Amino acid sequence: MDKSNRATVLAGNWKMNKTASEASELIKELIPAIEGANCDVVICVPYTSLDVAARLCKGTNISVGAQNCHYEESGAFTGEVSVTMLIESGVTHVIVGHSERRQYFGETDITVNLRARKAVSKGLIAIICVGELLEEREAGITEDVLSRQVKAALSDMTQEDMEHVIIAYEPVWAIGTGKTATSQQAGEACRFIRGIVEELFNADVAKSLTIQYGGSMNPSNAEELLAQEHVDGGLIGGASLKASDFKSLVDAASK
Repeated sequence: MDKSNRATVLAGNWKMNKTASEASELIKELIPAIEGANCDVVICVPYTSLDVAARLCKGTNISVGAQNCHYEESGAFTGEVSVTMLIESGVTHVIVGHSERRQYFGETDITVNLRARKAVSKGLIAIICVGELLEEREAGITEDVLSRQVKAALSDMTQEDMEHVIIAYEPVWAIGTGKTATSQQAGEACRFIRGIVEELFNADVAKSLTIQYGGSMNPSNAEELLAQEHVDGGLIGGASLKASDFKSLVDAASK
């Protein structure tokens, strides 16, 4: 399969890190460091840093993303942020269904779908996270879990909606643990996800879909992971918080 059919996207998920002033310092380091990138670059920053990130990244090759969104336009949803609010802040991408949201904040396959559909309906690119727990991999049901999560997340979406979707394969056991799926494991999982998308839509949609790998990707393993036929970039956690590390990953994704 020709990877030139789809965009390579490297997205940094800053999680609950960096104040607005700290974000400003890091972004000012990143801008000149990755201005020649031959891949799409996104930084998904905390809500408190969205405005400063959008302002500093305007006119650069760095897009700004949020880490979550709500599926309603407004209402009594204390602590939540709507897609419209994100768009007005200058956001173009949003992470949906990260395992930490599922584990700690009660996200379900149903709410992941609602959030993703709301995001794409407003023109945002939804980075939809899927991935198995360690016990699920050890039980040999990784494909069952991925099939369920992907089908649920994309339920009621159209072929046109898929133009605004990225899927990030993040084995939960490799997120923030220092453990990483082998390049073969990552490649096989991403290939399987692409097959599910082809089953749901068609071969053209599957071929054009960007599928990222996330889960402790770092400068030492990025090149091998990104060389996999079905891995089209990465959703990066800890390594996105240092300009030098993130640059190394961008360089690997640009090859």
